[in-house]
Amino acid sequence: MTPPIVREHDGVSVIRDDLFPGGTKARFMPVLFEGTEEAVYASPAEGGAQTALATVAKDLGKRATIFVAARAKLHPRTVEAARLGAKVVPVRPGYLSVVQARAKDYAKSSGAQLVPFGVDLPEAITRLAGAALATGLDAQEVWCAAGSGVLARALAQAWPRARRHVVQVGRELQPKDVAKATIHVYPRPFSDVAKAVSPFPSDPHYDAKAWETMTARKGAGRVVFWNVAGPARA
Repeated sequence: MTPPIVREHDGVSVIRDDLFPGGTKARFMPVLFEGTEEAVYASPAEGGAQTALATVAKDLGKRATIFVAARAKLHPRTVEAARLGAKVVPVRPGYLSVVQARAKDYAKSSGAQLVPFGVDLPEAITRLAGAALATGLDAQEVWCAAGSGVLARALAQAWPRARRHVVQVGRELQPKDVAKATIHVYPRPFSDVAKAVSPFPSDPHYDAKAWETMTARKGAGRVVFWNVAGPARA
């Protein structure tokens, strides 16, 4: 396991997975390709898992297929995934439920591995908790963005005594999704970018919203922020 890089920004210990190829999700995605040559994912247009999956597939010499809502101009995240070698399948109408149904049908007919929403896998919790502990940080308070809640559950395993906070940036979260962390709801939809800019490269639809919220609400002591990925490099 490659330990995460930690940098101090504005008095906060930031886990800089924008410096890890593909970002945080790429830390555990290789398991998706065990026993298969192709993985397929239904992604929101702005979703960071697109580039994570494409990066891992390229590194392993395997295939990534991404179903995404059709747009007049593809989001930079999708463009980057295609540049990395992923097959992109635009879907009309672009409702996420329709995109997911098309991806499921494709996986069933092709034999490809269907990636669950948010890449919510049991292996992810174990690997990310291990990565968190590998930093050697004694976290008193932990913050991260949350979509599916995978990272939040991993951080609860790594630092069970810390004050844990997540920023909901997409679907409505339940306490069980985030291991009973305090949930802060970002006031704009996922498709909108954050109002503030972080002092390090972060996804404007995801981590930047959590950083913005944290700076206004963080407590005392050792505060740790997990930066999942940088912005798309289209």
